[in-house]
Amino acid sequence: MLSSLFPLFYGLIFIVLLWQAFRVMGRGFNAAGKPLVAEKVDRTGRLTIHPELLDGEGRLTEEDLLTVRFGSDGEPPNPTAKPGE
Repeated sequence: MLSSLFPLFYGLIFIVLLWQAFRVMGRGFNAAGKPLVAEKVDRTGRLTIHPELLDGEGRLTEEDLLTVRFGSDGEPPNPTAKPGE
């Protein structure tokens, strides 16, 4: 009895997982067509700042910050840069 229900149970689980996979991929394809920043206002409607950017008194820090730039930031590559820079 149990061996005859196994293929039905397996097939049902497979169809559910396949449906979930297509839903997730559909969300990704929809998001890929949208701009990364739709508005200048964040989700709360207020300007929010990361606590790491504030000094001990609650003001924006004046210290130099470490930043990381990736090659796909929309800037043309520097033809004079050496590999690894």
